[in-house]
Amino acid sequence: MLGDKITAEEADKMGMIYKCVPTEAFETTITKLAIKLANMPTKALGLIKELYNQSMTNDLESQLALESKLQIEAAQSEDYTEGVAAFVEKRKPEFKGR
Repeated sequence: MLGDKITAEEADKMGMIYKCVPTEAFETTITKLAIKLANMPTKALGLIKELYNQSMTNDLESQLALESKLQIEAAQSEDYTEGVAAFVEKRKPEFKGR
């Protein structure tokens, strides 16, 4: 709040950042994170991002209505069907972003 500079380690301890990694591990860490995100249901991630962005300006009623609408959209997606099928079949899902 005072505008004082802090180190990445201090920010990590305060919970201000997701993760703190040494410079030499940066490329490996971001590559692993990118692969993890790419293997997730990107359709759902996009809907979550939309909800988060809209929450900055929506009132509670509007946000809840949008969440309801997008939850239905997510449940009707191919990625949702694939996720459920993969769970039932005990295999890794192959999401397509649809």
